[in-house]
Amino acid sequence: MALDTDTFNLLLETVRRFVLERLIPREVEVVETNAIPDDVVREMRDLGLFGLSISEQHGGLGLTMEEEVRVVFELGRTSPAFRSVAGTNIGIGSQSIVIAGTPDQKAKYLPALASGELIGSFALTEPDAGSDAMALRTTARKDGDHYILNGTKRYITNAPIAGLFSVMARTAPERKANSISCFLVEAGTPGIKLGLPDKKMGQRGALTCDVIFEDCRVPAAALLGNEEGNGFRTAMQVLDKGRLHIAALCVGIADRLIEESVVYAKDRKQFGQPIAEFQLIQAMLADSEADTYAARCMILDAAARRDRRENTTRQAACAKMFASEMVGRVADRAVQIFGGAGYMAEYPVERFYRDVRLFRIFEGTTQIQQLVIARELLKAAS
Repeated sequence: MALDTDTFNLLLETVRRFVLERLIPREVEVVETNAIPDDVVREMRDLGLFGLSISEQHGGLGLTMEEEVRVVFELGRTSPAFRSVAGTNIGIGSQSIVIAGTPDQKAKYLPALASGELIGSFALTEPDAGSDAMALRTTARKDGDHYILNGTKRYITNAPIAGLFSVMARTAPERKANSISCFLVEAGTPGIKLGLPDKKMGQRGALTCDVIFEDCRVPAAALLGNEEGNGFRTAMQVLDKGRLHIAALCVGIADRLIEESVVYAKDRKQFGQPIAEFQLIQAMLADSEADTYAARCMILDAAARRDRRENTTRQAACAKMFASEMVGRVADRAVQIFGGAGYMAEYPVERFYRDVRLFRIFEGTTQIQQLVIARELLKAAS
């Protein structure tokens, strides 16, 4: 259920002010420490940012998809690491439980995820299973009233700080969707080992690492929905929603890059005048604004369709593909407008240029989005 207009507008204004006054001034600190400051995390919890997509019944704000993406437009105007610490709870770390969890699983985990007391993590990718999720090798063998998990997950967002892992594992050897199940595995369970935090091109402060399961014994009650074989189907539903969320984040970052570029272009002088007066600079600004506007419209349309309970697999893939490619173009133009200064770490465009490269890869690469879009088109025509 959507919030009333006044309440939602107040939430948007609060998030906007929080980003401007509290998050943007701490961006360099996050880069230097590779961590989100504890006091910032507490403030994010107090604002309800960990529970945007979790129902009010379970302690969240219960936002619609359209409301969620509009909040993420605002969160995107700062370092993506800030959003990332809450992002798994909003999306892939909670939504498998929202979609397919039993009443007991929802009651046990969703309130803690909504409050930020518990950090969720989604463990699907493996060393040999990225875009080809069906190739995953992690196994879950039934042993009485328990399952025993073995396997390695790779590049798992928030794994170093997670309290709960949604783990995709094979419960049957055949290469088919209903061979994969999902398990809710609590951190600290014997048999879980974490790798060292990954050293990445960008997005410092957004932590990832390997998660290794070695004879990790979990109770049968950890099986999502108490049903074997629903893991792959649930993961794909989770990713549909996550793609709109990531697309909205790309728009927020593009807005920030355009703003930085406009300010710099008006201040920087060459040949006796601000570079903003040069038509080729104006063309880059205009292209970036048009790109961002197009992505925003796509995302809002797809979100509204999802709220009407339409199948938005194709639209979500379109939005994620276009927005993630778009923000790369905007970042590249921003560096070009800044010139030599854009290559220097003292300016945020250098950092964002590296940060946004990831968006064309995770939640499904651009090439996977193309396959999804084409598949949905062909299916509709049959």
